[in-house]
Amino acid sequence: MAHHYRVTVEALDEQNTAGPLVFETSNHDELFAIVERVRSKAIVPDDEAASFAIGLKLFTETVLRHRKHPLFAELQPAIGSFMKALKSTPTT
Repeated sequence: MAHHYRVTVEALDEQNTAGPLVFETSNHDELFAIVERVRSKAIVPDDEAASFAIGLKLFTETVLRHRKHPLFAELQPAIGSFMKALKSTPTT
């Protein structure tokens, strides 16, 4: 079952006049639970856990969807190894 999300990115600096970037996406994982798992592993500082987890899941879901494309196919072994290592990292 896919989980559906709306992602919004807003610039916080006054020099960037671009409006917010908003898009909808889906993921086979429940992203809020993934963020909590990453936080529990203390891989990155707590204030970076959400951006790390969400960025990683958005990236890897795109790679998975387009795994037959030669560009993404090259990434499969490295991503597989990275995800196994990430999942096997103990919680703190």
